[in-house]
Amino acid sequence: MSLKDGNALGDFLRDRRTRMDPVALGLKSERRRTPGLRREEVAQRSSISPTWYTWLEQGRGGAPSADVLNRLATGLLLTEVEREHLFILARGHAPEIRYRKHHGITERLQHVLDGMPFTPATIRTATWDIVAWNRAATLLLTDYAQLPPERRNILRLIFSEPRVRSAQEDWQAVARYVVGSFRADVIRAGASREINRLVTELSAESPEFDELWRDNDVVGPGDGIKRLHHPDLGVLSLEFSSFSVEGRSDLTMTTFHPASEQEMIRVRSFIDAR
Repeated sequence: MSLKDGNALGDFLRDRRTRMDPVALGLKSERRRTPGLRREEVAQRSSISPTWYTWLEQGRGGAPSADVLNRLATGLLLTEVEREHLFILARGHAPEIRYRKHHGITERLQHVLDGMPFTPATIRTATWDIVAWNRAATLLLTDYAQLPPERRNILRLIFSEPRVRSAQEDWQAVARYVVGSFRADVIRAGASREINRLVTELSAESPEFDELWRDNDVVGPGDGIKRLHHPDLGVLSLEFSSFSVEGRSDLTMTTFHPASEQEMIRVRSFIDAR
């Protein structure tokens, strides 16, 4: 994409238009002078006028509205990264956060988790539902596969599962951190409406959650030490770190690495024996 002519938005739209396959989209396969879709076809797919779309490619007509840009993103089958880039080119800033419900992870991402045999690792959504984990997480943290999907929520586990609660060396500190970090993630992801039911249920079930939620504390993402009481290993110290999954802003990976060489030896021996 060239920026020399000052029409970066038009260049980007034209580039994505010419990359689209008319046949795959069910359009006529007659011979075309240029690759990709015609301008009027993109306009029709995006529910905007052909004239307006032509002006956008030509760098005329001013900044399009967010609604128009979202229609173009849909019409051109843009990825989330491409949609964000489109907004930055057209309006100088990223689009407003739009929460996307989780629809599974890729096999490649699961392979990343499985490639850490002695480091428990999980992937959670913006609403803190655990959607992927590795074998080490099953053996050292929680056997998520034995829980129904709706119970794999971290807040539900912390506040509603006695076994998980008793495993925390300092449950109060963990609970406060979880609620504050959860609140920040939900707001960042634009998922406030999606968690209303969860918050209502937990507030009714747990006075402690209700009190923490009313405090309105917010905690940023970070790392630290998690100390657990494991039924076979006793007290276990794990260093945890969280990372956003590139290309999936709605997903977060958290790893729990043994905090010392001695801890790693214990963990390796335990996992190898299973």
